[in-house]
Amino acid sequence: MPLKWEFPGGKIEEGEQPRDALRRELDEELGIQANVGDEVTRFRYEYPNGNAIELRFYDVKAYSGELENRIFRAVHWAQPSELPAFDFLEADLELVKNLAGGKLAP
Repeated sequence: MPLKWEFPGGKIEEGEQPRDALRRELDEELGIQANVGDEVTRFRYEYPNGNAIELRFYDVKAYSGELENRIFRAVHWAQPSELPAFDFLEADLELVKNLAGGKLAP
């Protein structure tokens, strides 16, 4: 889904724990070593074609390394209230709404 905004992260590989998958993905995508904290929220999203995914979002308050955009068209830091102005993937819209509405602490 080109040109849509999304949160960093990705698929969990066989035998991998979710937090470890996020650490690996953040290293691959942004070149950082993240301290992955607690799970913030989790939900299931079903695409119109019937494919479904489970999304898990974690708190990352600290990381080491220099942030480097390795795969995205652009990277942008934003306040939670600014997120609805971005054209996010459909699967991320529930999280965007909850963050912008103050229902989840960033």
